[in-house]
Amino acid sequence: MDRKIMTAISLFLSLLFSLAAAQTGPKAPPNAPARIEIAGGKIVVRYDGRSIFEGAVETGPESFQRRENVYRLGERVEQVLLLTSSGRGRWMKLAGTVFGGGESFPCEIDRPNRGPLLVRHVSGLSRNLRNRAVYDRGGDWALSIDFGPRTVLQPQDAQDGGRAFILESEGNEIVIRFRPRYYQKHRGLGFFEPWAYRVWPTSVSGWISWFAFFADVTEKDIVETADVFSEKMGPFGYEVLQIDDGYQRGRGAPDLWLTPNAKFPRGLKFLADYIKSKGLKPGLWTAASFSDGDEPQKHPEWFVRDSGGKPVRGNWIDHVVNASNPTALKMLIQPLYKGLRAQGWEYFKVDALRHLRYEGYNAHREYFEKAKIDLTAAYRRYAQTIRDEIGRDAFMLGCWGIRPELIGIIDGCRIGDDGFAYAGLSQYNSFNNVVWRNDPDHIELNDDRYRSTLVTSLTGSVLLLTDKPDLYRKGDIEPAKRTAPVLFTLPGQIYDVDPSRSNALGRVDVEVSGSGPRPFDAGYTPACHLYLLEIVRPFDDWAVLGRTGGDEAELSFSDLGLDPRSEYYVFEFWTKRLLGSFTGGFDPGTIDSRFRSQAFCIRRRLPRPQLVATSRHVTCGGVDLLDLRWENDRLSGRSLVVGGDPYVLYLTQPAGYAFADIECRGAAVQRKDKDGPLVKLTLLAAKSGEIEWTAKYIDTEGK
Repeated sequence: MDRKIMTAISLFLSLLFSLAAAQTGPKAPPNAPARIEIAGGKIVVRYDGRSIFEGAVETGPESFQRRENVYRLGERVEQVLLLTSSGRGRWMKLAGTVFGGGESFPCEIDRPNRGPLLVRHVSGLSRNLRNRAVYDRGGDWALSIDFGPRTVLQPQDAQDGGRAFILESEGNEIVIRFRPRYYQKHRGLGFFEPWAYRVWPTSVSGWISWFAFFADVTEKDIVETADVFSEKMGPFGYEVLQIDDGYQRGRGAPDLWLTPNAKFPRGLKFLADYIKSKGLKPGLWTAASFSDGDEPQKHPEWFVRDSGGKPVRGNWIDHVVNASNPTALKMLIQPLYKGLRAQGWEYFKVDALRHLRYEGYNAHREYFEKAKIDLTAAYRRYAQTIRDEIGRDAFMLGCWGIRPELIGIIDGCRIGDDGFAYAGLSQYNSFNNVVWRNDPDHIELNDDRYRSTLVTSLTGSVLLLTDKPDLYRKGDIEPAKRTAPVLFTLPGQIYDVDPSRSNALGRVDVEVSGSGPRPFDAGYTPACHLYLLEIVRPFDDWAVLGRTGGDEAELSFSDLGLDPRSEYYVFEFWTKRLLGSFTGGFDPGTIDSRFRSQAFCIRRRLPRPQLVATSRHVTCGGVDLLDLRWENDRLSGRSLVVGGDPYVLYLTQPAGYAFADIECRGAAVQRKDKDGPLVKLTLLAAKSGEIEWTAKYIDTEGK
């Protein structure tokens, strides 16, 4: 057959296969307004082929007027429906249901104009009264009610793989706002395609060798740490043990990484297997820099070159791998990560990615332009090659600084400089577990250990410790034990509480040096000192408020999104002290210098005995409490406990009830104490696992 005909047939078949693959892949939602249908008082909003809101307007004897507008600013589409009561009473109520996909959740989308700065996260689906929006991550759209009318948004039972939220809004004017492609267009994250990837669904907590040993780390150090860390910290939810810089023979060809230096005589596979044998996940550091070997001289085409055809060099990156060259990827990148995965590594910290982009690609833009190569696409191809080799079941951390070009490829991003800094947890709070998992960098259990572990845990971020193993035998590890594992959380706001950094993300394309933090990288100075984690379970819901500073005489329940008319118990976790029960708000008092922070568990007060807190975790039950119920004057629960770690239940004894006794299966009752208005029950299990307990009360008033 003629070669031209064969070529044409081949191209035609390739096109058909490509079209078929595109049809079977995830479908991107339209960047277009919704279709709004109004008949009588009923309103239906349809987007991407389905209803996302169905409701009705009640105006009493009055009627209402409506006006719909669609605004376009560049690629941003914003659709507004204005409803106005036209009667004298000026009263109007909108009631209906918002329908989202399986990753939709209620939240705030617009920054309030008063009240203290507050970073919000939630484990479960939020019932917070500050919520005025539903964000659907799978479709990247947001439907919201503007400030003004009283608005309540509450989640309902899941429906056909999706989620439903009851919406009620009441006032004389109601503005419904729809924003398609919210993170991608409105937030400027061009590579955010959530319909094509999922965020990491479980806790990421463990240990990293860098601040403990720096580049002097040895095989002996890792073996000793694995022994100690698995015994002392593993039972509390720490899973990862990651080796950092110092094991490799150089930064260059794959074998310089795969076969370590003399400090690691038994090789990397031995260590991966050993770490696994201790019940931990083995993690390893690699870097995008290329300094050693003769490949740049032998194969200059594998590297970015100057006008004379010689490989260029950049600070912190040295030679620059040209990811637009498939052979370079095949010879330099694929064998490295395929080999490491075969050795058993499951957690990959990929460093120097900022330097590859800035000193490597951006600083030599003319090379890419001359070759008609998309610079950013080549950069993504470098990271995607790593992802393809390690698989989606391995965690990939991009390091360091904000990497918006790698969204959808990396699982986590180290958002700031070397060393723990929690300012970024309010500067990129809206990214966490929507875009990726935030990493504020590793934590030393120093004088700031209570505060650093608290804010990391309450925000659902990456929590890696970095102390020498002897500390876990002899030092104060209490705050670390009480903050792992980290719950999977969703942000309560899809705006950044401190926008000073994320507002500068557009500069990523023009940076040519990564020698220090860029204006958009997470900073050092926190703008916020309040961190609220809402915990919603089928059997109970409560909130934990972390406080790291401030001089408030009162913290308002309304500012926290709680019902100001209800009465709440407030329990401080670090000091194990019940402040009392309050309506409207409470005085947090001064922060104890030992802890440099406070952790308030806030539970709605009930007229019968209830659980106020548990001692296992700073979430006061969020990690350990599996069930809780009140029946026949008995408060019963199921809990996950750590063997050998005293498990304390803090229960109330309100007027009309007297505590009688406690029964427990799976643990022994060590102590029964009266602590002011609380009954403090201490249980001890010989081994980690699930226990069942029942606290018996006597009804002294015959209720």
